[in-house]
Amino acid sequence: MENNGAFYSGRYRNVLQEFGMPQAEIDERLASAWRHLFEDEETRIYFPVGDSMGYMLDTGNLDVRTEGMSYGMMMAVQMDRRDVFDRLWQWTMTNMYMTTGENAGYFAWSCAPDGTKNAYGPAPDGEEFFAMALFFAAHRWSESRYAVQARELLRTCLHKGEDGVGHPMWNPENKLIKFVPNCEYSDPSYHLPHFYELFALWADPEDRPFWKEAAAASRAYLRKACHPVTGLAPEYAHYDGTPNDERGFGHFFSDSYRVAANVGLDWAWFAADEWQRGEADRIQAFFADKRPEDYRRYTVAGEPFEEKSLHPVGLLATNAMASLAAEGPHARASVELFWHTPPRIGDRRYYDNCLYFFALLALSGNYRIWKP
Repeated sequence: MENNGAFYSGRYRNVLQEFGMPQAEIDERLASAWRHLFEDEETRIYFPVGDSMGYMLDTGNLDVRTEGMSYGMMMAVQMDRRDVFDRLWQWTMTNMYMTTGENAGYFAWSCAPDGTKNAYGPAPDGEEFFAMALFFAAHRWSESRYAVQARELLRTCLHKGEDGVGHPMWNPENKLIKFVPNCEYSDPSYHLPHFYELFALWADPEDRPFWKEAAAASRAYLRKACHPVTGLAPEYAHYDGTPNDERGFGHFFSDSYRVAANVGLDWAWFAADEWQRGEADRIQAFFADKRPEDYRRYTVAGEPFEEKSLHPVGLLATNAMASLAAEGPHARASVELFWHTPPRIGDRRYYDNCLYFFALLALSGNYRIWKP
């Protein structure tokens, strides 16, 4: 069967238009969401600094995270906003990049808005998004130095520790991304096989076979980590896919929401694993009879806790993004719920609105692979 993923076809589904949203309204929604996150004084999470820098603020925790900075860079390259991209990358390199210690070559996962490091450990989801955003920027804007920086970062991610100092971000034997470099378990929402397929084309030539294997390993891992009935994944999971309840992170909660989005985008770009279609259907079916105001923490089997979701807008956005892969009866309703939900306001808006913006990009056909 011919592979019809966007990587091969160059065609990106506009699911919003397919489900009846007028193109002019889609275009305005995307522009409006950008203003909401990057420009409007009352709702922005992006803040310029001086003449050449800027940061994305986690408004719930009042810090700057590699997650948000790399997300902002990906949003900027998809929206063709090199000015914002360069400001974010300059802030990241100035304040988050570590040059000494066992984590030299990685980025400090949390900083204060003034640039002071809150921690000296990295979070691998930031590094993988930095690398992908840099490659896309290199190709979209014909700037080779971005690609040089992306390859250098990926080299560190794979080979850190070979000299006895520090640890790699991927386990070299099973090819799975770690939650943090010095641990031996994973976070299912970190698994981005659609990124690894592209790293296998653009990383250092000697590392390209690893990235190709990592894409296959991550797809296989998600089959194990996602519950076969509910589709729910835990925040932390062992390498065999079973929930790792260390510090209470063995349930479906905030990190886990991203799995549905990642499955949808991997299918849209590469259409490599038919299982993803059923996974999207399962998770949409689980939430079909639940209202966002009632979303909670769940076991992966679907048993609810009293604790409410901290990020219901983010959750409904990622469930909508799963419609890129879904074939079942809840794809349209999931997208319509998203379409009729505005970006979040208030102190918790950062994470919700990052996921919201990615869903809007993806469902409108604007979350694209930028090739050389």
